[in-house]
Amino acid sequence: MTEQKFTKYEVARIIGARALQISMGAPLLIQMGESDLEKIKYSPVEIAKMEFKLGILPITIKRPLP
Repeated sequence: MTEQKFTKYEVARIIGARALQISMGAPLLIQMGESDLEKIKYSPVEIAKMEFKLGILPITIKRPLP
């Protein structure tokens, strides 16, 4: 499977959507200790960024074909 590169707009949309899910009470997809959460001040955006960097987000992008 080829690795898909995302545009900066797609990355912003993915992270924003996941951060909203986390802020609404969705379970985290990564294991984080209490001290890790305190370091990032419980920020849903930072958690979403970490999940995105690890490549474990179940979010896909559909692009229209030309």
